[in-house]
Amino acid sequence: MEGMGETDRLYHFHSGAPGDMEYDKAVQEMVERINRGLIDLGEKEIKLETVPQPPKPPIGKPQNLVARYGRELVRQAEKNPRLVVLDGDLAKDCGLLPFEKKFPERFIECGIAEQDMVSQAGGIARQGLLPVVHSFSCFLSSRPNEQIYNNALEGNKIIYVGSLAGFLPAGPGTSHQAVRDISTLSSLPGFNLIEPSCNDELANLLDYVVNESKESAYFRLVSVSCDVPFAWPSDSKPVPGRGVVLREGKDIVILTSGPLLLTQAYHAVERLVKSGIRARLVAMPWLNRVDPAWLTETVKGCSWIFTLDNHYLNGGLGERLLAVLAETGLSEATRVGRIGLSGKPLCGFYDEVLKAHRMDCESLAEDILNAMNKNNTVAAPPRVVVAVEDSDIG
Repeated sequence: MEGMGETDRLYHFHSGAPGDMEYDKAVQEMVERINRGLIDLGEKEIKLETVPQPPKPPIGKPQNLVARYGRELVRQAEKNPRLVVLDGDLAKDCGLLPFEKKFPERFIECGIAEQDMVSQAGGIARQGLLPVVHSFSCFLSSRPNEQIYNNALEGNKIIYVGSLAGFLPAGPGTSHQAVRDISTLSSLPGFNLIEPSCNDELANLLDYVVNESKESAYFRLVSVSCDVPFAWPSDSKPVPGRGVVLREGKDIVILTSGPLLLTQAYHAVERLVKSGIRARLVAMPWLNRVDPAWLTETVKGCSWIFTLDNHYLNGGLGERLLAVLAETGLSEATRVGRIGLSGKPLCGFYDEVLKAHRMDCESLAEDILNAMNKNNTVAAPPRVVVAVEDSDIG
């Protein structure tokens, strides 16, 4: 596990975790080594306890945005010879192996050096090429933040793609859970933050950013596979600042982004229907740009507006949406609520972390109903905030 073979391109356990057989073999080796040392010291050997692993939830027809992104990137490169890819030693996890195989002369491996990688991208862009920069969202948004800002000030068109966005997967630990990347990048000039919700929307948005937009962009990609329950409208085209209504309803409106929360929200809406609440569900991929007229029309007639963030509440999508609504004005009868993270993201298995943060569909439906049944701020469970406010600013 420590080394690489002579023909290996990747460090196997920087980009991926050991499988069951490799894990068992490694544990046995370590225990034997430790016990030999303990025996030499006259101490008792250690013994490990075996506990059953929780069953993994079944996934029907999962969509994986990173895998689809890798294929779409190759398609774009086939049409655009100016497109160049830079990687921060995460080619496998960022879906770049197909690109590297087909266009090795247009693939630059920068290693674990995000600041230098982004600086290189700035120089490449100045030469008339289109650099597409890759790393995990948690690193790409923070380590080279100064260099990204400088590139933005220069007006260089660069596309940044951050994978592993949000609090899942939670196995790699809190250092890898990107729950503050929107806030660290949303203020940059001439810079779009985009989070696609499914494979079809990703393809449309990537095509728009590469071929139509003159501005730089940051793609926020959720890496976990999701059994997306909604069909993307075939006639939907990207319009900056505007989202897409996935389910119609006239009582409340729920706005969020990304496949993880949209999937949970979709099933939460099904539960709300059983309680007599008809919810309008909106996918909003533009994280730092909102069309005021579109948003006003989208929430029109609903008595409650809820936003869901796979991110800290501070600086997230909900904060942006409600700020725009505050400027456009709402009726005194309309109330708003924000659901998102407020404390340290938890680690663990997929389902248990969703449940612990009350981001699973059952908890979302319950918290929305509780908020609607009360006339004051809802006290939410730890690490999650349901901030409910009067919108008497119309």
